[in-house]
Amino acid sequence: MQAAPAARTHSTPQPGHALVDADLNDCLHTYEQRVRGRFAAVLDVLRTLSSCQHERDFAAQAQTLALQKLGFELPTDWLANAWVAGVDMAALHAHCLFQTVAQSVQQAGFDQSCWRARMPIGPQQWRDWGYHTLDFSPCADGRLQALLPFILRTTPAPHVWVKAYAGALFDVEHDVADWTQRELERLTGAIEGGAQLDYLKVAVYHYSSSAPCEQGCAAHGSLDEQAVQAAIERLVALQMAVDNTFGLGAAPQVLLIGVDTDCDAIRIHLPDASGQIHRTRFLDSATLYRSSFGMPAAAAQQAVQQALQRHVTELGGLAAKGNEAGLLALVQAWLIANFSQIEYVNRHHAGRYAVIGHDEAFVCAGEAVPLLHLRNQFYFAHLDTVEEGAADLDVGARIFQGLNVQRGLALPVLVHFTYNARVPGARERAVQRGLRVAQAIRARFSDLAERGLLHCRVAVSERQAGSVLEWAEHAVSAAAH
Repeated sequence: MQAAPAARTHSTPQPGHALVDADLNDCLHTYEQRVRGRFAAVLDVLRTLSSCQHERDFAAQAQTLALQKLGFELPTDWLANAWVAGVDMAALHAHCLFQTVAQSVQQAGFDQSCWRARMPIGPQQWRDWGYHTLDFSPCADGRLQALLPFILRTTPAPHVWVKAYAGALFDVEHDVADWTQRELERLTGAIEGGAQLDYLKVAVYHYSSSAPCEQGCAAHGSLDEQAVQAAIERLVALQMAVDNTFGLGAAPQVLLIGVDTDCDAIRIHLPDASGQIHRTRFLDSATLYRSSFGMPAAAAQQAVQQALQRHVTELGGLAAKGNEAGLLALVQAWLIANFSQIEYVNRHHAGRYAVIGHDEAFVCAGEAVPLLHLRNQFYFAHLDTVEEGAADLDVGARIFQGLNVQRGLALPVLVHFTYNARVPGARERAVQRGLRVAQAIRARFSDLAERGLLHCRVAVSERQAGSVLEWAEHAVSAAAH
């Protein structure tokens, strides 16, 4: 697939696609600049500190600079003896990253207020289209961390689940349990209007159109065909597991989405009349964007709708459990919403990201960091134990071997779990789980830990609020392990 057209270089802004929400793009760009600015400031401050750490008043200078540029203080005892052996910059870098993550989560309400109010696809829309839950399993790759608000322009909400796994190889048994929980809630009336609503499982693979053999999915050796086929097999396995356990026809609807991480264009693979998802048959948003560019909004929307109907006809119909209209409406909305992201990359990133590979700041293990949605900000491994998430963590460690370790910086791992405050003892159990996972991560990567090149922090957050990260251990303690 060709990349989306590059940004124009004319001094006068050129008109964009009629279906693009330019105001929403401006909101998202402000958000991106604000959050990336916080993380960029960490490196700027540390470079400055590195050059003056042997000065007599270094500790005072460092604290003043950190408060001015980062908004938080540094551990005092890490600075006090800098004149003797210097500051452990790897430890200080990890500490600042973790504090910046917490700061970004705390400020998310303000940072995201503009774009959340403008998202075109939210709870009311997907309920109208027949869904009570959207369950996404993207690859853990950091380039997909902006999946909801940027790529799909979909509101992050309580029943939009994102559980990332290396190669999009989600845990089938866990997904059966998740579906069972929601089905129980539906049958008992806990989901309003649940009798008419369904559960949609979406696997999300990725590829690079400009460097397919180097910047594709690391978990599949950058072999695009393997990445697509593996995701299809997991979706089929989930449906078979539910049908075999609860009866034929019980399985949730499934969908496959591919993301070109060079430009964030998407491919949507619909299930045909027999329920089969085909590796080579899909709708391509970049193609639709180009073919409808220059049309009035109504004509462009009609062109997308007609392309969608032609595709369904070629498939021989859809396996949509009687909700073909709802599934098509959702898919059409995602395709059109992605036009805005294609234009976003055109305008702000010259049509293709400058860094098409990995550029993550940290690894998140456990459950995703709440309220942080930005491309390549972190690599995410969804897990409950290190044993089950070993493959994902190993991929993350390999990525950071090149990003950090070779430069003398540490592999920063934030272990994060959520808890339900309404359940007695839930916070304490989440903390203990996090501490166990952190200990197991240190044991798994003991060679890095012994060299001071692995730093873990453990945090929990309340599932409903999610507005703050609550640290489960002190920074000094974490760095000492």
